[in-house]
Amino acid sequence: MTETPAVTFGADGLVTAVVQDVHDGRVLMIAHMDAEALAATVETGEVHFHSRSRDRLWRKGETSGNVLHLVDLVEDCDGDALLVTVDPVGPTCHRGTRSCFDADGAAAERTTQGFAWLEELWATIESRATERPAGSYTTSLLEAGVDAASRKVTEEATEVLLAAKDDATAQASAVDRSATRAALAGEAADLLYHALVLLAERGLQPRAVLDVLETRHHR
Repeated sequence: MTETPAVTFGADGLVTAVVQDVHDGRVLMIAHMDAEALAATVETGEVHFHSRSRDRLWRKGETSGNVLHLVDLVEDCDGDALLVTVDPVGPTCHRGTRSCFDADGAAAERTTQGFAWLEELWATIESRATERPAGSYTTSLLEAGVDAASRKVTEEATEVLLAAKDDATAQASAVDRSATRAALAGEAADLLYHALVLLAERGLQPRAVLDVLETRHHR
């Protein structure tokens, strides 16, 4: 369960809450919480606010069904504002847009790929490289050295190739591709993870890889 942050409520009993999508960091809305809304959010795992217009507790999505599942909740440096990280269900804005900061008519669907979550994966891998906890698969790879990590990257790249060819065969045969697409996604995930572990083993930050991609993109 998320811990209740120590915040300082204003004279009106409210604190500003900035709501951010966990998948890509997009700001979805800004609202206000009082002590009751904060407690309800932490207890239920669904974000609640204090409705100033109706002067009552308001669970986001209580009528639309577009709830906000709580992921994290932290106060700012002064303790007088909250950053609420969420996994949203459907559009957040009452206009049907994904964010309250989107123009009217903007698509509600998430348009980015959620790469921001890779920061969390990298942070976990990096902590394993530093702390080396026993029983961790990542730790075992790192301690086995560059050959082990590199070998896994090679193996997973081959698995990605085979999964892609299986999916292409299914597509050509006009059969259901649910299984082959799931297999391709799984193998690609394994490849990405092991590539990041290899970078950690070599002490190379992913930022260096992104710098190369950005440079090539602008050529």
